[in-house]
Amino acid sequence: MSGADATTLGSYGAWRANLARHALLPLRVFLGVTFIYAGFDKLAHPSFFSVGGPNSLVTTLHAVRDSSAIPALVDLALRNPSGFGHAIAFGELAVGLGMLFGLLARIAAVGGALISLSLWLTVSWSSTPYYYGNDLPYLMAWLPLVLAGAPVLSLDALIARRRNRRTAS
Repeated sequence: MSGADATTLGSYGAWRANLARHALLPLRVFLGVTFIYAGFDKLAHPSFFSVGGPNSLVTTLHAVRDSSAIPALVDLALRNPSGFGHAIAFGELAVGLGMLFGLLARIAAVGGALISLSLWLTVSWSSTPYYYGNDLPYLMAWLPLVLAGAPVLSLDALIARRRNRRTAS
């Protein structure tokens, strides 16, 4: 093999390695933007926090209570639906911002996974077949980010590089 062929193969390998390092970036951006949007959407619509109506959290909770996997979780939310709704909305915002900026990304991913798990076990549990429910795919999408975090193009990576420079000095 000529030197030019080896260089081409080497640059191809480097290119593939670079792509692999960035593989979770589209998922991170999608989940970050989606959770930010979901949080703002809840906060921007007063009907979400109203006592009744087609788009209210209370109406949704009453509708899913008997078909959820954990009715006690729905009952807990019904004790203070406004507080629960605000907690979900602000939780979605925090998770989305953390993921989008890659700040405390593993913690944000755990938060996103817990939100998705709670919604799957309550709101979309009765979806038949199960894969029609949208919360289970979100839960699965969070798991690679729980494991890997945000190793590139993130504040976590920037902080780690600065920490490594200080300890190397």
